Amino acid sequence: MISIDTWIKGARPRTLPAAIAPVLVATALAKSHANIGRAALALLVSLALQIAVNYSNDYSDGVRGTDADRVGPVRLVGSGLASAAAVKRAALYSFTVAGLAGLALAWLSSWWLLAVGASAIFAAWTYTGGKNPYGYKGLGEISVFLFFGVVATVGSYFVQTEKITMKSFIVSIPMGALSCAILAVNNIRDLKKDAAVGKRTLAVRLGEKGSRRFFFALLLSAHIAALLTLSPWSLITLLLLPITFGLGRSVTSGIEARALIPVLAKTGQLQLLFSGLLATSLWLSK
Repeated sequence: MISIDTWIKGARPRTLPAAIAPVLVATALAKSHANIGRAALALLVSLALQIAVNYSNDYSDGVRGTDADRVGPVRLVGSGLASAAAVKRAALYSFTVAGLAGLALAWLSSWWLLAVGASAIFAAWTYTGGKNPYGYKGLGEISVFLFFGVVATVGSYFVQTEKITMKSFIVSIPMGALSCAILAVNNIRDLKKDAAVGKRTLAVRLGEKGSRRFFFALLLSAHIAALLTLSPWSLITLLLLPITFGLGRSVTSGIEARALIPVLAKTGQLQLLFSGLLATSLWLSK
C-alpha cells in the first residue's frame, strides 16, 4: 500500500507555484471583473494539469528506464515505490480532474476552451510519453512557456472577463519565463545523466555553461517583461532582484546534482513572490 505522503512527494509539490502564479496574476489583472468561482476552477485546472504532467513524466521516464539513477524529487516508478500502472492511473485521474474543471469553464465561458484544454493534455502526455516524446528533443521549455505561461495566464483572464487583451499577454511572459526557469534548473541538475541515456533536453543541447546562462536569462527576462506593463507600480517587482541575482549566481557558479535541489525550491518560491508582487501592481494600477 502506497502512503499518501509518497504520492504527495511523487506529485513534486515544489513545481506547483508554476500552476498557481498565472491564475493569481490573471485574476488581479481582471480587477472588478474578477470572478472568484471561475478563478477557482482555472486554478483547479492548472494544478491538476501540473500534477498530471509530473505523474505522467514519472511513468514514462520510469518505463523507459531513464529514471533509474536520479537525484532530486522522488521518482515513484524509477525507485520502485509504486508500479508503473499505479502511477499511470494517478496521471489519468489528474487529467480527468483537469478535464472536468475545464469542461465547466467552457460551459460558463466559451466552448473553444475545449480545444485549448485538449491541446494542453496532449502536450502534457507527449512531453515524455508516446513513441516520440518532444521533451527528449529539447522542446520542453517551449511547451512550458506556452501552456504554463501564455495559455494559463491569458486563459485564466479570459474565463473571468471573456476577452483577451495585449496586457493579458504581456503579463503571461514573466509567468512563462519563471515556469521555464523551474524546468531549466531541473534539467541542469539532471544534465549529465540525461545525456548518458540519450535524453536530449535543452540543457543537454546548450551544454553546462549555456544552460546555466539560459536559466539566469529567464529570471532576468521576467523582471523586464513585468516593466512592459508600463505601470509605475510594476517597479515593486524589482524588490526581488537580490533573490534573482542570488539564484543566478548560484547556478552559474557551477554547483551540481544535490546542491541544485534547494535552487529548484527557491525558484518556485521566487515565482510565487514575483506573481504576488506583479498581481499587487496590476491591482493598484489604473
